[in-house]
Amino acid sequence: MVSIKDIASECGVSIATVSKALNNHKDVSESTKAYIRETAKRLGYLPNTQARALKTNRTYNLGVLFAERAKSGLTHSYFAAVLNSFKNEAEAHGYDITFISHQIGDNPLTFYEHCLSRNVDGVMVVNVDDYEDEGVTELLAGRVPTVTLDYKSENNPAVISDNYYGMQTLVKYICSKGHKKIAYIYGDTATVTATRLDSYKNTLESLNIKIRNDYLLQGKYHDPETTEKLAAQLVKMSDPPTCIILPDDFSAIGALTAFEKLGLSVPDDISIVGYDGIMLSQVLNPKLTTFRQDTDKLGAEAAKQLIALIKKEITNNADPVIVNGYLLEGLSVKEIG
Repeated sequence: MVSIKDIASECGVSIATVSKALNNHKDVSESTKAYIRETAKRLGYLPNTQARALKTNRTYNLGVLFAERAKSGLTHSYFAAVLNSFKNEAEAHGYDITFISHQIGDNPLTFYEHCLSRNVDGVMVVNVDDYEDEGVTELLAGRVPTVTLDYKSENNPAVISDNYYGMQTLVKYICSKGHKKIAYIYGDTATVTATRLDSYKNTLESLNIKIRNDYLLQGKYHDPETTEKLAAQLVKMSDPPTCIILPDDFSAIGALTAFEKLGLSVPDDISIVGYDGIMLSQVLNPKLTTFRQDTDKLGAEAAKQLIALIKKEITNNADPVIVNGYLLEGLSVKEIG
């Protein structure tokens, strides 16, 4: 096995210089770093992670707790994109990723016990449905550095997509097209849902548009079948909405299916908007108007915050990092008089 000593001999530099170059220290020139890394690669050098862990008291392994009610896992485009950007940023800093679950093999574990058994340096918590769950509260209160996404706990840094601004942007856009009868099929009970619902109501009130409770229906995220039923229910009303806000872009498939079965056309007969801005939204027919969440920045910022927390560069009570998105204007909202 190739050692740092072998690389130092090949390059004609000290072992200390090789170590600094491989760990990206600032007191080694970029040209020397590049030369040493190229030599290490050519010789087939692989870092000894166990030795590094003993020396630094870190494993360079980050945990990810990803649990959502729909159980769509990495097939969920929005969360897959967030996790991918988190992974890319973590790997750029030399970290590996481990998914945290309730058990290893046949052995049941709490989330916190899994983190301890894998000896992760820190963990990111993504879209947990119930933050009051005993296993989640144990993890958030434990000694493993933890960052949450779209949820601010009492003693952990958070990275939050500005869902209030996102819904406000969508409602204002719909109203600018002349719509006043705006329905909202909102998602599962969660902090994000509550924030979007508050924004929907407050924005309509600020525009002097009456809020109709019969236009508010609870659905599910990432569930076209549920959205299909609820969208059909809305357009069959005696006084139907002219525009429906959907739980997310993927659910738009359900709404479009419902309208097709009823012989309705989007946007001529009914307008719709989504949320998230996933790639699918821009290849649907018609192209969906939606709010694009910045998944690249959300995942990357979560990794940066977690690594900074591990290194003690920030504290547990650091202010949340707020990430904004932007409107994607498609062809699914009709301008009406």
